[in-house]
Amino acid sequence: MIVELDNEKKSLTVLQELTFYNQTNDTLTNIVLNDWINGYSSKNTPLAKRFSDEFERGFHLAKEKDRGRTSNITILDQNKTFLTWERDENYPDVIQIRLREKILPNQKMTFTLTYLVKIPKDEFTKYGFGSDGKMNLKDFFLIPARYENNDFVKYDNLNLDDCANSISDYDIEVKIPVPMDLNSDLNEIGKTTKNNLNHYSLSGKNRLSFSLFIDDKKEFSVYKNSEIAVISNLRDNRLTDIQRAFVIDKIVSYVSENLGKYPHEKITVSQTDYDRNPFYGLNQLPLFISPFPDEFLYEIKFLKTYLNNYLHTTLQLDPRKDNWIYDGIQVYIMMKYIEEFHPDTKMMGNVAKLKLLKSYNLVSLDFNGQYSYFYMLMARKNLDQPLGDPKNSLIKFNEKIASKYRAGLSLKYLDNYLENEVVQKSIRQFITKNKIQQTNRKDFKTILIQNSPKKINWFFDKIIDSRDAIDYKFDNVTRTKDSVSFSLKNKTETNVPVSVYGIKDKNVVFKQWIDVFQKDSVYIVARNNAEKIVINYKNEVPEINLRNNWHSLRGFKLNNRPIKFNFMKDLEDPYYNQILYVPTLEYNLYDGFLLGFRFHNKTILDKPFIFDVNPTISTKTATFSGKGSVYYNQYNRESNLYNIRYLLSGHYLQYAPDAYYTKLTPAVIFNIRPDDFRNNRKEAFIIKEVLVNKEKSEFTATENTENYNVFNAKYINTKTESTHHFNILGDFQYSNDFGKLASEIQYRKLFDNNKQLNLRLFAGTFLYNNTDTDYFDFGLDRPSDYLFESDYYGRSETTGFFSQQSIIADGFFKSKLETRTANRWMVTTNASYSIWNWVEAYGDIGLIKNKNVSPKFVYDSGIRLNLLTDYFELYFPIYSGNGWEIAQPNYAEKIRFIIAFSPNTLISLFTRKWF
Repeated sequence: MIVELDNEKKSLTVLQELTFYNQTNDTLTNIVLNDWINGYSSKNTPLAKRFSDEFERGFHLAKEKDRGRTSNITILDQNKTFLTWERDENYPDVIQIRLREKILPNQKMTFTLTYLVKIPKDEFTKYGFGSDGKMNLKDFFLIPARYENNDFVKYDNLNLDDCANSISDYDIEVKIPVPMDLNSDLNEIGKTTKNNLNHYSLSGKNRLSFSLFIDDKKEFSVYKNSEIAVISNLRDNRLTDIQRAFVIDKIVSYVSENLGKYPHEKITVSQTDYDRNPFYGLNQLPLFISPFPDEFLYEIKFLKTYLNNYLHTTLQLDPRKDNWIYDGIQVYIMMKYIEEFHPDTKMMGNVAKLKLLKSYNLVSLDFNGQYSYFYMLMARKNLDQPLGDPKNSLIKFNEKIASKYRAGLSLKYLDNYLENEVVQKSIRQFITKNKIQQTNRKDFKTILIQNSPKKINWFFDKIIDSRDAIDYKFDNVTRTKDSVSFSLKNKTETNVPVSVYGIKDKNVVFKQWIDVFQKDSVYIVARNNAEKIVINYKNEVPEINLRNNWHSLRGFKLNNRPIKFNFMKDLEDPYYNQILYVPTLEYNLYDGFLLGFRFHNKTILDKPFIFDVNPTISTKTATFSGKGSVYYNQYNRESNLYNIRYLLSGHYLQYAPDAYYTKLTPAVIFNIRPDDFRNNRKEAFIIKEVLVNKEKSEFTATENTENYNVFNAKYINTKTESTHHFNILGDFQYSNDFGKLASEIQYRKLFDNNKQLNLRLFAGTFLYNNTDTDYFDFGLDRPSDYLFESDYYGRSETTGFFSQQSIIADGFFKSKLETRTANRWMVTTNASYSIWNWVEAYGDIGLIKNKNVSPKFVYDSGIRLNLLTDYFELYFPIYSGNGWEIAQPNYAEKIRFIIAFSPNTLISLFTRKWF
């Protein structure tokens, strides 16, 4: 290729000669080239849809000049005849070249291509051009796709670093403006300067891909040892060049010893590579509070990134379909490295030395211990996925963290079980094979089985290709002075080996692997003065529950764990019943600030049984109030009905300046998901009984509403992402005095022109209504919320600022019209559309029907400031059934607002893209 950069236009002009060597046994009538830059070309590509699915709006809202594309493609065969090409309608990020002459096995054919590459901005994927003038170019050219199973592998760019290229030899001349500098993992053959352009000649043999780094600051440094040259700009200004060189040499040597010599002369380890796949946890810590030594931080960052680049440029695997092998080897080697060089390092580094925090499991956990907890985080939510699933099918948290860590844990598990470094030797053998031929997961499996002294089919069937959970506990333990006999209960019936330890004073006195589990088997081992026996003591087996893994052998049976109180949050500690306490601060008009302490047992890992109690005291009245709940989660791992929650909650709080309400709600929630875990569609059935007891209040004039019970059944079906939102709600309510049926449909669409349309349709009717109050009526602009489900800050207010709070329920009008409730039926439509940026025009129309009154048409309109949809919005009425509201007195009192202060609500804004 001859590649010339136009820095002003951020584009590459490419002249490419491609010699295709058919080393298959098939006769080819077409060839396929990866064109991953096409993923940046529009708002409707698979890459754009992936961003939307993960709630990333930046790509959709970006300017056209910041996008990328391949254009002006011309292709000639060796006879200088133009060839036609087309995009696969199912895979738009590849192009297919229709050949005039077939390519026979072992035949070569040469093609000439010219095309223009528009470089995208790096804010989307960190590949492209940055605002600082740097460029990181990877998979930006037309490269032949991998050929396997009698066809080309066709994938789309989904920002997963899994472009399935075929092995190629490269000779490239890159022309960039002076004084810009070029670095690459290809070999630099020469450099000249002509016509104010730097000409770089690059070459590489047997390469899957390559990277080009262009900048004008010369940030990259070269570190050489006897085996390889490392080109890196991985930043850490707190280390000297000598310190960095020492760390790099140490890691390069270690990886060579464990995986074999790197097959190329150069490798790049860039800051971009690390930023795309950081060490999660470390990357969240600001520098000024980092609990790790500077050298360790640099070491772990470099190790992770170096291993990632080593494996992805060495293993000739399908990087999407066989991704677990890359992840497994990477994390496995990282764990071995920590065990060898930093065995005493804790997950929270030097924080573990603080006596004040020693009781926290999060602080005292070994550094390698965090891997299993990240896996269990997803397994306990019933969101883990099989390791063998394709990379593009994984939830983001699994793709980036949980599945990656579990893959390494699984290889470590197999290594501990087989012993004698069988796994280590198999990995090296597999990497050696990859240096000479294309491979797949079957090759890796074959090597492991051939080297294993034991049968390990369970490893692939249960650990790699399924999401079967593992959970063992002791059953029928008896002991004598010299021996211990026990049986094991396999709670999940996942039949895999498990280790049993004898412990005395925190020291291991015996260890035994229980091979393939046999039901009702009794195992007898020498006691060796053990004080307790523990399943999976060193967390070698990827279990989802460690709380039932130990049994005391002392003179009395110790079933109850001691209680341990921890402030704020902690990891689950299997040897204690943890109670967490945290100060809380809430606000409403009648209580002022509510100061309290929340006591609960919800650690970072989900548990089946959760209690949560939050007593509070009012700064305004100095009286006590509070809320609490207990619930039990039933997870069904093999069903679309993946979670059933049995819940009992209560609330005691003021609803008016002089009166409290007590609410008690038993409920059952059925949560349903599709087979595709990445699908953002969620369904739920909620069945509950709401029991309300209200003290009488002189502040509110509502009669006969002090005590009531309402049976409520809801169905919710929602699918949401950054560019689309669709939600259906069905609501049935039954009580002695009334029965209601209501439904709601919400639709939100962000169009290609960045204009947003919001639609909401509400329809509700009374099945019967024997009440003599409007308290239970449908509310046109401000429902009474008699079920106490909405976060009103002044729920009984009829005037003043707090009466202007708007809740998305019932009619959801913004203007206060003459008729504000309906005791027969109501149908309303709410709509808004973008005018500029987050400024929108809104309009509401509807029909409301009250007893003995004809249906009434209602409407309002105005301006909406949609600062954060459903969380922070302002509404300015302009024209309604009241006339020109903007011209009427006391206009400020007509403005409505939506503000969400709930921490859980706000946190969901940041977590939804991960789960």
